[in-house]
Amino acid sequence: MKRVLVGLVAVAAATAGAVAALPVALSMSGPGERDAAPSPPPRATAEIVRGDLTDAVSLPGRIVFAGERVVRGGTSGTVTALARPGRVLRQGQALYRVDREPVVLMYGRLPLYRPLRQGVKDGPDVRQLETALRALGHGEGVTVDDRFSWATARAVRAWQKRAGLPVTGVVDAGQVVFLPSKVRVAKADVAVGDTVSPGRRMLTVTGTDRLVQLYLNVADRAAARKGARVEVELPDGGTVAGKVVMVGDVAEPREGVASVEVGVRIGRVRSGIADRTPVTVLLESVSRRDVLSVPVEALLATAGGGYGLEIGGRVVPVRTGVYGGGRVEISGPGLEAGTKVGVPAE
Repeated sequence: MKRVLVGLVAVAAATAGAVAALPVALSMSGPGERDAAPSPPPRATAEIVRGDLTDAVSLPGRIVFAGERVVRGGTSGTVTALARPGRVLRQGQALYRVDREPVVLMYGRLPLYRPLRQGVKDGPDVRQLETALRALGHGEGVTVDDRFSWATARAVRAWQKRAGLPVTGVVDAGQVVFLPSKVRVAKADVAVGDTVSPGRRMLTVTGTDRLVQLYLNVADRAAARKGARVEVELPDGGTVAGKVVMVGDVAEPREGVASVEVGVRIGRVRSGIADRTPVTVLLESVSRRDVLSVPVEALLATAGGGYGLEIGGRVVPVRTGVYGGGRVEISGPGLEAGTKVGVPAE
C-alpha cells in the first residue's frame, strides 16, 4: 500500500545563534563585499485554510463478479450440454443437460433437498417451488403456501411438458437447481461427454453485479468503512466511481500481513473489461474535520526541534497535527483562516 498526496518538505530555518551572528559578519565586511553578499531566496505566500483534511490510500484490486458459488449435480448420467461461460441465465432456463434432459434454474434460497410431490407439506421448499411456477406462467389455481396440492402437481406437469422433462408431477434435484437470482456462468467444471453422479461439481456461477475486490491491511481497516465513496482507476486510464459495500470481519494472512477483504460496487464500465481485470482503488477518509491547515512546504524547522510559519516577516511557532492531501494541520495562538504564510517560490 502506498500513501498518495502526502509529503513533508521541511525547510530548515537559521538557528538563533546564526541569526545573531549575521549582522556581526556583515559589519566586518568591506563595502564591496557587503554588496556582493547573496540575498535570501524570494518566498511566495499561501493562505491558512479552515476545512477537512483527508488521507488517501492507493490499493491494488481486481474487477470480479459478486456471489461466486458452485452448482453441483443432482443426477447420474452423461453430460450432453452445458451453458457457456459468460452467459447470463434466468429463471426457467437450463443450466446443463444430462442424458439430454435439462436441469433448470428456479429462484429460491433453499436447496432442493428432497423430492417434492403431492401431499408433501411443512416446508419453505414447497413455497419457493410454487412461487417459481407462478412466475413461469404455471400458477393457475396454485396457492403459494407450504403444501404441495393437486393444483401444484398439475402446474408441475405443465411446466415439465414445456421444459422437455418427463411429465411426472414430481420435482427433484435432477430437474431443478434453486438459486437466489439470475446467474452468470463463470466456468464449466465438467465437459460434454463426462459421466457424472449426484454431488459432482458442474458449473461455477456468479451474480451479475460487478465488484472490485481488494485486500486491506487490518491496521488500515477504518479507511474502508462501509458506505465510503471511492474512485477506481481502470487500466485504460479512465475512472469510475465506487462505493464500499462489504468489509470483511475475519482477517486472513496475505503476503505475511493480516488483511481483510473489501468489496466495492462500481458504476457501469465498458463490456470489454474482463473478469479479474486489475485496477487501482483510491480510498479517502476524513482524518480531521474543521481544522486549520497549510501546505506542508510552508513549515519551517525551528532550532528547538519544532516547526514554525513565516508570517509577516517573522517565524511564528506552531503545533502540527495530521497530514493529508499535501497539507498539514496547524494550531497555535493568533492563527486564523486567511492569514498569509511564506512558502518557497517556484
